[in-house]
Amino acid sequence: MRRVLILLGAILTNAAGAQDTLTIASKRFTESYILGEIVAQTARGAAETEVAHKPGLGNTGIVFAALRAGSIDAYPEYTGTIARELLKSDAADLGAINRDLAPLGLAAGIPFGFNNSYALAMREAEAAALGISTVSDLAQHAGLRLGLSQEFLQREDGWRTLQRVYSLPFIAPRAIDHGLAYEALAADEIDVIDIYSTDAKIAKYKLRVLRDDRTVFPAYDGVLLYRADLPRRLPRIWSALKKLEGGISVEQMIAMNAKAELGGIGFARIAEEFLVGESSSVAAPGKRRFIDLLFGPDFWRLTREHLLLVLASLVAAIAAGVPLGVWAARSPSAASAILASVSVIQTIPSLALLAFLIPLLNRIGTLPALIALFLYSLLPIVRNTHSGLVSIAPALRESARALGLPAFAR
Repeated sequence: MRRVLILLGAILTNAAGAQDTLTIASKRFTESYILGEIVAQTARGAAETEVAHKPGLGNTGIVFAALRAGSIDAYPEYTGTIARELLKSDAADLGAINRDLAPLGLAAGIPFGFNNSYALAMREAEAAALGISTVSDLAQHAGLRLGLSQEFLQREDGWRTLQRVYSLPFIAPRAIDHGLAYEALAADEIDVIDIYSTDAKIAKYKLRVLRDDRTVFPAYDGVLLYRADLPRRLPRIWSALKKLEGGISVEQMIAMNAKAELGGIGFARIAEEFLVGESSSVAAPGKRRFIDLLFGPDFWRLTREHLLLVLASLVAAIAAGVPLGVWAARSPSAASAILASVSVIQTIPSLALLAFLIPLLNRIGTLPALIALFLYSLLPIVRNTHSGLVSIAPALRESARALGLPAFAR
């Protein structure tokens, strides 16, 4: 127990001490990983301060909450997402977007030079057979199976608006991870998926991108979303980042996505090749084995962090949960309140809990994760302690008293 607390304290101290670092984040899809690496490597080249990249930090809500809390300094985002999803506005250009971001202490800039819009896609052969070329055409085919990413289903500029504007008859589309959607479509498990227009797998799987004939989706120009004080705090880094403006074409972005998704090349290497101006060919070295992907260079570090998070949160949950379970078993009046409280915590979605904890604690990383794991561990510990104690037969309790056992032993 003491060793766990010492290790936990060291992690929290390191997390606190890392606040002077310029922290770049990215969301959980290929293009964001690559753009995050390009931004981070460009910033490191300025040699002004230490630069950290937190890849795959979370979905839009999590990463934006981390940016507002000051836990990260910048991340790649898209103008349509900023306006529709984050600001809930119809701002159409960077000037209008920045006027809305200013009260939050944030700004958007350094347009990378490409647009990556949302779209729906089908297998070309099936779309041709059914005569589907636009999103409006889908309304005539209620039997199609839709597989949409979780974020697209929840976004303001996603499924809900699309369904309303086009009067689509699909009631409950299947939720599927974006990274698995193409394979599920190719395996004929679903018929329609949401895509990003710069996805490399569109051509590989011979898909037809359906035209957004009622213009539901706005422009999604790639930009850097950052803390407004970043140019003043780190002028050399900002000057270096400005050189990225307009430097990535749609074709280059598709080629880089293809290198990662089809060629199996690492995100850091792709970013490095782009920055030194190497060819954007998809060609890659020999196919990597699964065992090489599984036991990557960061495997043991991530394993240690995972085990420490689980162990520390479990020890804390046992220390709090067992006494709560005993209290609930001894006091029927308190039992309902205790059990109801821990049950309610269990119903909160993990992403919602993290989105709440990040701004509350004003940080990302170890502490919010520990608190979330601690809270989710309480219910089974409290409930099972309570159930175990109240299920003891009354006759056995009386026997223990008759034997003269003290209260703790009983």
